[in-house]
Amino acid sequence: MGMAGTSTDGIAGERRQLINVAYRLLGSLAEAEDAVQEAYARWYALPRSRQEEIVSPGAWLTTVTGRICLDMLGSARARRERYVGAWLPEPLPESLPGRAEWDHGHGTDPADQMVLDESVSMAFLVVLESMTPAERVAFVLHDVFRYPFAEIARVLGRTPAACKQLAASARRRVGGARAPVTAAGQGDAVRHVKEAWEAMDIAALVDLLDPAAVMTADGGGMAGTVPHPIEGAARIAQYMVAIAGKAPGLELRERSVNGVPGLVAERAGVVVTVASFEVADGRVTRIWVVRNPEKLRLWRGAADTP
Repeated sequence: MGMAGTSTDGIAGERRQLINVAYRLLGSLAEAEDAVQEAYARWYALPRSRQEEIVSPGAWLTTVTGRICLDMLGSARARRERYVGAWLPEPLPESLPGRAEWDHGHGTDPADQMVLDESVSMAFLVVLESMTPAERVAFVLHDVFRYPFAEIARVLGRTPAACKQLAASARRRVGGARAPVTAAGQGDAVRHVKEAWEAMDIAALVDLLDPAAVMTADGGGMAGTVPHPIEGAARIAQYMVAIAGKAPGLELRERSVNGVPGLVAERAGVVVTVASFEVADGRVTRIWVVRNPEKLRLWRGAADTP
């Protein structure tokens, strides 16, 4: 409390945690950064006397960031109804240090503040998208970040018991069906897909894909994609080979996408597509393809990153 709790360094030190929370709540690093900036703006707008009354500035910032994200999730639902094609979360590269366009006076790229664990994998974020805004906030804050329900209640404006119910409902959506795949196992599957894709080998691709595999693509109306998910190994393999045939000059590279082995496609050194995969029992079950250039801004200049 008091002067120590409200020091500039102490407040700025909360930024990493807040960005990690906000990205998992929103599925967009750009929107997460906006939410955190707004929370800081509200803190600095408080009279000094009010700041000194706040016992835990970090908890205050988390509560305010959570409320801002809750509002953004509500308005995002309406925006996504108007979105062209499927909406997928913004994919994260492993690291892009020194991105001046992301520097809002703090000297640190938000991408470098992200903790890349299972809770930012594309598979996990897509499940979060199926939740109501309140479920998502309760689940992420409690199950991922271990905030007590008493604090979550202040974010949602509900009782701790109601927040506990929301988290339980969200947990049922997540389920326990996904068997964890090691990074090496995932990497092997992705590498084999890359090799078969480059060879335009439909039979090999079909063998690597689960028979009930689904591919979902996000172009946002700004890049060519299929408007609806493609279902079935044979149809996906045929589509992948057809795309490869129509896009000479594309180079496929293995890259970490949201902390998990994935693929990027580059043209003339510029990343134009980022693909995430879910693997089970050695076969690819889901492919998420992001082609919307607005969601690939963090990948610009990433072509030479090892």
